Amino acid sequence: MVDLVECWCNREKNHRQYHNGNYHAPNYSNFLSFTHTLIIAIYSLLVKKNMEKKWKILDKIDESLRVQFPEINDVVLQLLYNRGLTDQAEIDDFLSPNYDEQILDPYLFKDMGKSVERIFQAVEKKEKVVIYGDYDADGVCSTAVLYYTLKKIGLDVEIRIPYRDVEGYGLNEEAVIGIVHYEFDLVITVDCGISNKYEIDILNKGGVDIIITDHHQEPVERPKAYAILNSTLDDSGYPFKKLAGAGVAFKLAQALIFEANKKGIGDNLCVGWEKWLLDLVAIATVGDMVPLIGENRILVKYGLSVLEKTNKPGLKLLVEMAKSSFMNTVDTQLIGWRIAPRLNAAGRIKDATVAYDILTTEDQSKINELADFLEDNNKQRQAITDKMLKEALGQIDENNKDKVIWAVGDQWAEGVVGLVAGRLCDRYHRPTLVVSKRGDIYGGSCRSVIEFNITEAMKNCGDVFVRFGGHAQAGGFQVKGKKNFDKFVKEMTKLANDQLKDTDLRPEIAIDAEIRLIDVNWELWDELERFEPFGEGNEKPLFTISKMKIEQSQLVGKDGKHLRLMTTQTGNAKIYKLIGFGFGDWNDKIKQGSYIDVVCEIDVNEWNGNRELQLKIVDLRLHEK
Repeated sequence: MVDLVECWCNREKNHRQYHNGNYHAPNYSNFLSFTHTLIIAIYSLLVKKNMEKKWKILDKIDESLRVQFPEINDVVLQLLYNRGLTDQAEIDDFLSPNYDEQILDPYLFKDMGKSVERIFQAVEKKEKVVIYGDYDADGVCSTAVLYYTLKKIGLDVEIRIPYRDVEGYGLNEEAVIGIVHYEFDLVITVDCGISNKYEIDILNKGGVDIIITDHHQEPVERPKAYAILNSTLDDSGYPFKKLAGAGVAFKLAQALIFEANKKGIGDNLCVGWEKWLLDLVAIATVGDMVPLIGENRILVKYGLSVLEKTNKPGLKLLVEMAKSSFMNTVDTQLIGWRIAPRLNAAGRIKDATVAYDILTTEDQSKINELADFLEDNNKQRQAITDKMLKEALGQIDENNKDKVIWAVGDQWAEGVVGLVAGRLCDRYHRPTLVVSKRGDIYGGSCRSVIEFNITEAMKNCGDVFVRFGGHAQAGGFQVKGKKNFDKFVKEMTKLANDQLKDTDLRPEIAIDAEIRLIDVNWELWDELERFEPFGEGNEKPLFTISKMKIEQSQLVGKDGKHLRLMTTQTGNAKIYKLIGFGFGDWNDKIKQGSYIDVVCEIDVNEWNGNRELQLKIVDLRLHEK
């Protein structure tokens, strides 16, 4: 089974030697066909024949809005309205993003001033400082953002990224005891720390200051850190709540560079130097699936431009390796489908420090070895994920009426349980928890549907956790002892059953607008391009088109798994092409002259120097008269 890209299934989230074996030149031979095969796999997974989808067309704009903006195409105005954009300033900011005008002041964070002051104290006194990161793409990019920044202002730092399987997420007791023992003065966390009250108490007792930069939800009891920069906290002072971990780290970098310029210190530091970090911020923001709205939209849009001309040689190689004849544009798809998964794979299978190293080293021979290592890790991750998914599917009783799905395996790779949970959640559209049992320790990841906040639910499961945390639709946890785990299963299952008792859990397709075939033209396409970058919270627009007449139907692709249709619509004799990846079985259900309704994306097909508009099928049904 072809591996699905982890960024669409997963939202979770030491400096050691990576030389554990021989290295070989990167294998480019399968890159050209990878994207095409990947698209097939995604659609074949999501389009389940036993999981009929609900089509929900979003509320139409009212006449008053149309009168207010007569110059805007009705379809475009509907798309803006669907994204909550209804006044001129919001629309202008969205369609014409401007970094200098729209980026927020980092000092809006309540603790930013004291964080900056403490770090410059470390610079002046040449204190020992460690950046403590996380092992996913967001974590390693966040670590690199602060590494480059602190290095630029003259502070030598050490890096600590934990082993996922051995140490788990965030700070751990052994790590902080070591930090105290080696007499570090300051710890700065990135993409973690808000859930580590116990470990931070150890640091405080050992006389080590800690600055937390994180974006995960606040735990029941907040740690007593020197300073906390976390945009999700109600009292953070920061108005935008959806930053990724690297987004928060970047705000600290902004403030530090601003202060360094005021003080006249730094290594060839110029105003705005921090913009060169936006390539890392873009990867982390897309890879962590935070909403691409507000400030995140600015960070990613400009980050993509920086990524195209990145000054980081290892990242430059990753970008070139990720490109193919099917995907050669530096955009959110290239990040989400090709770049972030390789960075994530390092921490899932072996050591995330490898991913950090390729983002920061300048030694070209070392970079080539690191790239090869990441590619090998990614292949191992694919194979392990497929094996675990098969074992997990064998545990699931599809007749079980519970609203939550559990799968537990002895010694399952904890770095992959989140991917398996994501696939099962996509397949069954139920909250899903996948657990690796190692002795009496149960470590797992959970994924959920939008109707059920999985992290809030864990807060209501009692005092059973060693640790837990996450977001509304994704989280991680560790439980010690079978008694505690059984209680967790019982409480979580009850919570899900009660809360989702009367909920229709069929997957829903949110459709932006109903259009006619005649609306599909290059003028509309030009307007749709202004909505980029697409991602979580700003998905590629979906349209429904009803009662299209089949003029021709044929199977395409190597194994005939895909469907190509030629269609017309009453009142318009022009023939339009539709492509449906993974919809080949529909060829036997339709015939020339029959009518269909589709949910689709408007896309461009480029071949042999030609460009043509085409519709990519997302869902399909026969038209009911």
